[in-house]
Amino acid sequence: MKKTAIVTGGSRGIGYAIAKRLGEDGFNVVIMDMNRQEDYQENLDGLAKMGVEYLYIQGNICSAEDRQKLVDQTVERFGGIHVLVNNAGVAPKVRADLLEMTEESFDRVVGINTKGNMFVTQAVVRQMLRQPAEGRKRGSIINISSCSAVVSSTGRGEYCVSKAGVSMLTTLYADRLAREGILVNEVRPGVIATDMTSTVQEKYDKMFADGVFPIARWGTPEDIANAVSALAGDSFLYTTGNYIDVDGGFHIQRL
Repeated sequence: MKKTAIVTGGSRGIGYAIAKRLGEDGFNVVIMDMNRQEDYQENLDGLAKMGVEYLYIQGNICSAEDRQKLVDQTVERFGGIHVLVNNAGVAPKVRADLLEMTEESFDRVVGINTKGNMFVTQAVVRQMLRQPAEGRKRGSIINISSCSAVVSSTGRGEYCVSKAGVSMLTTLYADRLAREGILVNEVRPGVIATDMTSTVQEKYDKMFADGVFPIARWGTPEDIANAVSALAGDSFLYTTGNYIDVDGGFHIQRL
């Protein structure tokens, strides 16, 4: 039986690149996103043309009802869940200085990026534990975090806090689930060419030109998808609670 991977926020950008790559790797792919399926039909048709069996579920990871719908409909269609990629996330609607950040913005960003991640994972893991182990592990959880988990951006502090929370969720779930044969790891993108970064293109172009990034180019969604592919497969069976920086070497401290 083919294994099945869920990718939250998998309809465009990094999430879509991940969905495509996992489809190429032989997984059935389930995408959950907030908008109507018709809004992303061109991308979904791309999956179909590749021969990828997919299921699109409209829903909000902040909703307990929608999270359970995700699990139930995935199992009904494909029989089980073997990989969860927690990719869905948002940036602040307005970049504001830390002293001007609103509670509404904090609640929205942390609610989606951290709380949503926490409880999607909980719901999916409960299903994984009902399934027999197949192959050399029972399942994989892969969190898409950010270099912002450890890098300060005082103009979007709520985003940094939310991604630092995701990193702790990686640690917590890895600790709890290792004995169950479920491996939990994290990918930390740097500056990736997506809709989220398009509004600050000039800023990052200058940073590349100034040599801030050892690999002086924009990252691509496919760069992230390649790392997810490795973690979803059997390449890292003795690794859990760890992370991969996919950031052009930005994490390197230099004098």
